[in-house]
Amino acid sequence: MSLSECRIAAVAAVSDLDRSRAFFEGTLGLSAVDSGAGGDEVVYSCGEGTGLMVYPSPENAGKGTATLGCWAVDDLESEMKILKDRGIEFERYEGFDQDENGILDMGDGRVAWFTDPDGNIFAVAEG
Repeated sequence: MSLSECRIAAVAAVSDLDRSRAFFEGTLGLSAVDSGAGGDEVVYSCGEGTGLMVYPSPENAGKGTATLGCWAVDDLESEMKILKDRGIEFERYEGFDQDENGILDMGDGRVAWFTDPDGNIFAVAEG
């Protein structure tokens, strides 16, 4: 079987699992479905059989400078409003032609980024 036929999931290192659970479950509204193979991880179920796993690794948490995961949404502004109402602040990056709300229009889609408490970068995208 080719990797192009296999499922893939997003994975993020976090410094404090309890704080991260409060963010991913309380703020983002994700549901934990598993404690992971080692027992210290938390797996969140997302759409169409995809998921996000977070695991404690304080020395690596938030060190990445690229997007770790991106949720595909039908209505970007509506999803951003829900997230803003829950305390999410959207990122603005120098050199990106983002609008005042932090949305980058890529022509065939639009995207906005936010971070978790450790600084891991996630996005919501439409298109």
